[in-house]
Amino acid sequence: MADREMYLQIAGLFAGRDEITIETTLSGGQAGEKRILTGEERMLPPGEHVYRETLYGRSRAVVCGGGHVSQVLVQYLKMLDFYVTVIDGREEFANKERFPHADEILCMDFDEGLEIGNFGEHAYYIIVTRGHKDDYRCLCSILKKKRDYVGMIGSRGKVALSFEKLRRDGFEEEEIRKIHAPIGLTIGAQTPAEIGVSICAEMIQEKNKYPRKTLEEDVLKGIRDENAVTMVTVVEKSGSSPRGEGTRMVVCRDGSIYGTIGGGPIEFAAVKEARDFSDPGGFSIREYDLSNSKAATLGMVCGGRVKVLFEKL
Repeated sequence: MADREMYLQIAGLFAGRDEITIETTLSGGQAGEKRILTGEERMLPPGEHVYRETLYGRSRAVVCGGGHVSQVLVQYLKMLDFYVTVIDGREEFANKERFPHADEILCMDFDEGLEIGNFGEHAYYIIVTRGHKDDYRCLCSILKKKRDYVGMIGSRGKVALSFEKLRRDGFEEEEIRKIHAPIGLTIGAQTPAEIGVSICAEMIQEKNKYPRKTLEEDVLKGIRDENAVTMVTVVEKSGSSPRGEGTRMVVCRDGSIYGTIGGGPIEFAAVKEARDFSDPGGFSIREYDLSNSKAATLGMVCGGRVKVLFEKL
């Protein structure tokens, strides 16, 4: 049985890891058992009747600079469920009053903050400092790190000069091509709020090129809720079904939920089942068929199939 403690253990491990691979046995005498795989085990193919998934921690956004664009950007990033760090060496710009939504504020020189910060290998770096020299210093530090995204503010002329300087300083052309500069999608943004939207839109675009499974913040809240009774996970999907494999929600005794598996009739049916879930061993798999011949029972007209795992918490 996948109890609360196992999921909380997984969540806790993200403090020191970017990704964790877990396996759930789906049938037989060990059905419902979960285990966290070691690095070597992850390289081996999964066995039969096992659901293996790699979960990633919350995406981390590192905002270099505490100006007006950063203020609105941090708010947007929090709404997008990023763990947000702000770095700026000026006390009047790097404080909780100015950035109440930031998870972490490092009031120190950019080089120092980027050096000591534990941002992992999949961080998103946004360079919006007060000047061209600081932008370049941040960029040089970040290019030495593993990352999923780096973007730098600036006019096309200043960006071109920065790229030429990077070449002279020995950075590879392949790394330079990965820089998003000028940062943000081209939507004619003018105000700090509009620039923040354009940056977030570009980050979403990059992030969703290679979707990763996460334990979403709402799901983690549900795991910690003593009234939560069942974890619901989509373990297989085909056709035009709702959200994808690995999507989770937590269902409480009163029918309230944390997270979502896509809404609509399928979620309604799953919540109804999860509230009173009492299968032996606290583990079961249900299949919802959305083909035109069977979808009427769920009020659906689309095609597809969803296999859902129910686990007692």
